[in-house]
Amino acid sequence: MATTELQMSPQLEQIHGEIRDNVRALANGFQRLDKIKDSNRQSKQLEELTAKMRECKRLIKEFDREIKDEESRNPPEVNKQLNDEKQSMIKELNSYVALRKTYMNTLGNKKIELFDMGAGVSEPTADENVKVASSMSNQELVDHGMKTMDETDQAIERSKKVVEQTIEVGTQTAVTLKGQSEQMGRIVNELDTIQFSIKKASQLVKEIGRQVATDKCIMLFLFLIVCGVIAIIVVKIVNPSNKDIRDIPGLAPPAPSRRLLYLRESQYLE
Repeated sequence: MATTELQMSPQLEQIHGEIRDNVRALANGFQRLDKIKDSNRQSKQLEELTAKMRECKRLIKEFDREIKDEESRNPPEVNKQLNDEKQSMIKELNSYVALRKTYMNTLGNKKIELFDMGAGVSEPTADENVKVASSMSNQELVDHGMKTMDETDQAIERSKKVVEQTIEVGTQTAVTLKGQSEQMGRIVNELDTIQFSIKKASQLVKEIGRQVATDKCIMLFLFLIVCGVIAIIVVKIVNPSNKDIRDIPGLAPPAPSRRLLYLRESQYLE
């Protein structure tokens, strides 16, 4: 894969460099695998290499997405070179997939599995399992890689739709909660107003009660005074010679003029 003749954007160069690093790691890993004799260690090494291949596949897919995004800005020659580079990387990766299957068969795993692109991609069919990757032509390997990428794109689009729906539901829930919070705030304010009104009414009732009690006391005192005056008047009238009771101011004692007049008339008649 020559990169000096390719014209790439900084983003494409970064992705391409990561792919090259993973490919070199795969080459070194398979070289070390040849030197490992223990089957358990070989299985562990194959698992690590499988993880590297998944990462490489993801980067190739991202590389293809960037090519499509920049296709309108690049000349046709550059687009062709980038697509050829992508197909070359897919071919090289599929060769490692075939090599991995060979080691899997050597370890006794009879199930031939094509490389899984990632989450959301279905398992290989029986016909694909029977067809060994090493026996495929370059174009078949490229077509299979592109098909797997297209399936992954569809899975990603479905995931995006689910995320958008989740965000929409979350937004509606947030609006509803905000409205309920405002309503609760208004209810609390109304309850505070009612409580304040009840408190003021209680104070007013207490003041009215105190005023009524004061008025009753005053009326009771007036009633006692009137009763006392009336009692004094009655006693004075009944027993005017009683000196223990003082005369009421403004009320003259009864005059004994009629008796004196009667006595004088009697003396004259005699």
